Amino acid sequence: MTAALELKGICKSWAEVEVIHGIDLTVDEGEFVVFVGPSGCGKSTLLRLIAGLDDPTAGDILLSGKRVNAVPASERGLSMVFQSYALYPHMSVRANLSFGLENLRMPRAEIARRVMEAAKLLQIDMLLDRRPGQLSGGQRQRVAIGRAIVREPLIFLFDEPLSNLDAELRLQMRVEISNLHRALGNTMIYVTHDQVEAMTMADRIVVLRAGRIEQVGRPLDLYNRPANRFVAGFLGAPQMNFLRGTIAGAGTMALDCGAIVNVPLAAGVDAQPATLGLRPESIAVSLDGTGDMTVTVQNYEQLGAITYIYTTFPNGETLTVQQSRQIPLRRGQQIGVTFDADSLHVFAGEDETALMLKERQT
Repeated sequence: MTAALELKGICKSWAEVEVIHGIDLTVDEGEFVVFVGPSGCGKSTLLRLIAGLDDPTAGDILLSGKRVNAVPASERGLSMVFQSYALYPHMSVRANLSFGLENLRMPRAEIARRVMEAAKLLQIDMLLDRRPGQLSGGQRQRVAIGRAIVREPLIFLFDEPLSNLDAELRLQMRVEISNLHRALGNTMIYVTHDQVEAMTMADRIVVLRAGRIEQVGRPLDLYNRPANRFVAGFLGAPQMNFLRGTIAGAGTMALDCGAIVNVPLAAGVDAQPATLGLRPESIAVSLDGTGDMTVTVQNYEQLGAITYIYTTFPNGETLTVQQSRQIPLRRGQQIGVTFDADSLHVFAGEDETALMLKERQT
């Protein structure tokens, strides 16, 4: 498989402020890659650099092996879908889809073919004579995507396209965009701050922070093997629990909450301050108070098939527990919790890097 996109040492500065710091990345043909990170991490800026809407301060952008730094956005063979639909309100859906192709002086028959194919693929062929004001938010987003499809681009670029939709429509459009990727087979690069979108749509996720790549990998690889505490905390809802403590030896960690936890760290790990990480779903609960440690129920949410329990230790540290069942609870109740030894993570050092555990040295 050939590389559809290569970024080599990409930097971007605004005056004296550097916002993108030497990013290297390869995206293969046909991949669905998601840029994810908190607001201000540089994901939209990076997408604009790829699109040609902004110029990099340093580094090279290659499309299908060709350097395109000096190639105008209109000649890069890319199509971009923005957060705002950016439709022409006075034009019909048909006219919105065909307008860009008409500007390219494409033959009318070819324009009509592309418009109808895109409309049928997106199930908006019955809406072609309506104007944007007569459409729902989801329908308008389909038109915006259709406008990108008719250009038959090398790569689709999506900049938080679902942010303006309600929760139900977001779920529906996530599925539709994923189905669209499978149907077309094009390379897609998708920017979002929503880790659920990243986990459910991506072939690979690129986690960004402060203009740097923290980790790249398949969704479950990043979820199960985060490179550092930032990635561990960003991916997953509810967020991973973090408990302060000290590595007491190769096999134990003394937590500030008073518990001693067995953590089979790899050989050569010195005693040092560290943070224990564990997912809410990897904690067992005992209502009679038995377990490795006891916590106090501060609040809980019962969603039918899932129960979220928000608890505290005596030192004030919090622990969120997720149970795939209904549990009778009351605030102030003492419950026992037990950690799954195979699901622990340990982070240490200035960069809070994940330490290797013996079971994960494969």
